[in-house]
Amino acid sequence: MKTISIMIPAYNEEDVLEQLYEKLTFVIEAIPNYDFELLFINDGSKDRTLEIIKEMRETDHRISYVDLSRNFGKEIGMMAGFDYAKGDAVIIIDADLQDPPELIPEMIKYWEQGYDDVFAKRRSRAGETWMKKWTAKTFYRVLQKITKIPVQENTGDFRLLDRRCIEALRTLRETQRYTKGMFSWIGYNKKEILFDRNPRAAGETKWNYKKLMDLAIEGITSFTTAPLRLSTYFGFTISLCAFIYMMFIIAKTLVIGEMVQGYPSLMTVMLFLGGIQLISLGIIGEYLGKIFTETKHRPLYFVDEYNNEKVMFEKKERHYESKGI
Repeated sequence: MKTISIMIPAYNEEDVLEQLYEKLTFVIEAIPNYDFELLFINDGSKDRTLEIIKEMRETDHRISYVDLSRNFGKEIGMMAGFDYAKGDAVIIIDADLQDPPELIPEMIKYWEQGYDDVFAKRRSRAGETWMKKWTAKTFYRVLQKITKIPVQENTGDFRLLDRRCIEALRTLRETQRYTKGMFSWIGYNKKEILFDRNPRAAGETKWNYKKLMDLAIEGITSFTTAPLRLSTYFGFTISLCAFIYMMFIIAKTLVIGEMVQGYPSLMTVMLFLGGIQLISLGIIGEYLGKIFTETKHRPLYFVDEYNNEKVMFEKKERHYESKGI
């Protein structure tokens, strides 16, 4: 039988894990002719998340877990899941039950029809403020316009990926990651299904506006150099305007002369030019920072424990080699 891995990244999710497990087991036990692996990625949780996962594993052999040595973030946590997942296909689902497990049978149906990436698109987003909805919609519109790849709007990480998609993603070892863009970048045969996203079943969201802004900047700088080109256009336009204004001042001085005046306009122009320069330097700094981080060639993550076994770095490297990395 084919094996399907259900990957659940988790960070401080003790309040919702038991509800998630009950719903997942109810869904997968109604799906015949498949073996399932429930792969939890504990991303350095500080509560009882890991302890609860271990307790569930004692009674259900389908549960596996990867305990990262610290909190590396969800993007890196998913990369660890790609490395350790055993299934012929991998379903990514959040632990907070905002993504309904009831969609899993439909995802498997389309996978069997030949689709490699079956992704769930949010038709509505319950439990989110209008501000968050508006900023998300604006971000996706901007990203779609400035990138050369089709990034799906209102689509998160909830999806089914065929094994060949997983192998393609595992070759992308960059440390500054925007996985939603990578799903689009690798291509393959995709299928969209719509769903209404639920509010969190319990606990609090880990994504505040600062983290969402960092993720947005990561997405833009990871898949396009448009901000650098935009700063070039700004510089060229301002230089052209400054040259035209300079010629106007010279002509005016030669014809009618010029008194010493214009302090407010001079300060306005100086502050405007200084602001444009700082913005351009900030954009360049973002890209330089990414280059600096990537040139270190550090491992993406370290695993403290995998299924009750302590993991040494050498063992992890052999694990990668056995998987073809």
